[in-house]
Amino acid sequence: MADLKATPKPITHRRILKVAVPIVISNATVPILGAVDTGVVGQLGDPVPIGAVGLGAIVLTAIYWIFGFLRMGTVGLTSQAEGAEDRAEVCALLIRALLIAVAGGVLLIIAQLPLFAAAFWLAPASPEVESAAWGYMQIRVWSAPGAIAIYGLTGWLIAKEQSRAVLMIQLWMNGLNIGLDLLFVLVLGWGIEGVAIATFIAEWTGAALGLYLCRDAFEGGHWRNRALIFNPARLIHMAGVNTNILLRSAMLQVIFVSFLFLGSGFGDVQLAANQILLQFLYITSYAMDGFAFSAEAVVGQAYGLKSPARVRRGAVMTGGWGMATGAVLAFAFLLAGPSIIDVMTTAPEVREAARTYLAYMVFAPLIGAAAWMFDGIFIGATRTRDMRNMMALALICYGVAVAVLIPLLGNHGVWLALLISFAARGLFMGLRYPALERDAAL
Repeated sequence: MADLKATPKPITHRRILKVAVPIVISNATVPILGAVDTGVVGQLGDPVPIGAVGLGAIVLTAIYWIFGFLRMGTVGLTSQAEGAEDRAEVCALLIRALLIAVAGGVLLIIAQLPLFAAAFWLAPASPEVESAAWGYMQIRVWSAPGAIAIYGLTGWLIAKEQSRAVLMIQLWMNGLNIGLDLLFVLVLGWGIEGVAIATFIAEWTGAALGLYLCRDAFEGGHWRNRALIFNPARLIHMAGVNTNILLRSAMLQVIFVSFLFLGSGFGDVQLAANQILLQFLYITSYAMDGFAFSAEAVVGQAYGLKSPARVRRGAVMTGGWGMATGAVLAFAFLLAGPSIIDVMTTAPEVREAARTYLAYMVFAPLIGAAAWMFDGIFIGATRTRDMRNMMALALICYGVAVAVLIPLLGNHGVWLALLISFAARGLFMGLRYPALERDAAL
């Protein structure tokens, strides 16, 4: 065992790309799905369905992503257990994540009415948009256990560097969802409800496929070891890691949800334009996450080996790839942005409004690259307390920007405040990185 640990897998560009490329491809299909959802209802020529799908989707995404700690925490903890060659704990971590997912999903179904009521109390959308979004959300919420379980399943696979399996899950889910979107909305005429039903089916079947691809965890009997799964010390450690990620994710969602709600205060056309441009931001984040996920696995395993030198090499190499990806995306948005907007909606007023704010999407990959990459590095090292604290500082910066810029610049102020939050996250986490590296040997 000691000999094996003395010769760990080298950190090379090939290894990073082997993890990252399938993740980049699989993650890129997620915003493509969002673009198709928006584009399908956009063919109706009315801004209300666009705003309703966007508002309903972002509320549910915000709620689900609070459980994103299952993916992030599972990657960090599992990759460290993998680096330490603790096979039993690797399996136990998946079972713990699935138990949390089922419990959380059932709780959301039970509490859906007050949750949705609270969301719309915060959102100053028009009655037409609110009514349509409510119907969309009441259908989609029934797939909450499956949607949340996918976070844990993909996190476990990423930690094992089985990113091709993650690609299979996403291609299945999003390919099925897109096909059902076209069938239910454009052929059968089910409208917004058809978009919701398509997502419901895709999420449940995606979770089932994920379980099959994680079948190795159910071999050897470790998954039945209740003493290990419910070990108090390991549960407390997992709870501490995940609680910090939960708080960090909640603060991040405050920024994104408030962004959409603040934009909706400028009317349905602005809301629809912001929703279309958010698809560019989703493309950016999911593409960048491919290399951030590589950092999670590589840095996490380096932490399991207690090797600061390998932590630095993994951080520098994955970070370089992430920054290059951000530059490519910025250039692509500059050239193709207007054409993408035209594909996504036929409403002339929405097209014009989206073009007005497109420049912010050109700068977003450049400004946000550091934040995305440091997220991966800190998750792999399970430095979740630092992530929580730096996110709190970024949220304060965002709040100040909102208070100052929106009264002066309107919807431009909304977009500027969002970019300021990205820059603040990257800066504050960069200042904490030296401590992360120093602590790797402890």
